[in-house]
Amino acid sequence: VAAGEIRVSPETMVHIKNGTLKKGDVLAVAQVAGIQAAKHNWELIPMCHPLPLTGIDITFALSDSPCMVEIQAAVTCTGVTGVEMEALTAVSVAALTVYDMCKAVQKDMEITNIRLLEKSGGKSGDYKRED
Repeated sequence: VAAGEIRVSPETMVHIKNGTLKKGDVLAVAQVAGIQAAKHNWELIPMCHPLPLTGIDITFALSDSPCMVEIQAAVTCTGVTGVEMEALTAVSVAALTVYDMCKAVQKDMEITNIRLLEKSGGKSGDYKRED
């Protein structure tokens, strides 16, 4: 499970909530982009390999104070390897997609705090972030 945020202006947040951006439904497109990114992680990150992913869940939480879209990606796999790179890539690409969809309204958005929250499997074993 990985997470990250993209900070936006109040005006941009209104557009995201109301679906009034020219490119369409920001969160729906960002969700598809995140799923696609997890599936194609091995093509983007050297030394990663294709994995039999069994689940990719991208969720969003909207915050008005501060104005931001919080993104979370949970990725599962039947293999014995961890899928933290797939989850981190999904969050990153979902955030980049939000930026792309909103850039006509705002150019100074900030993608921040992309991090691994927890993982299991793989050579390094289990991990749970303690904030």
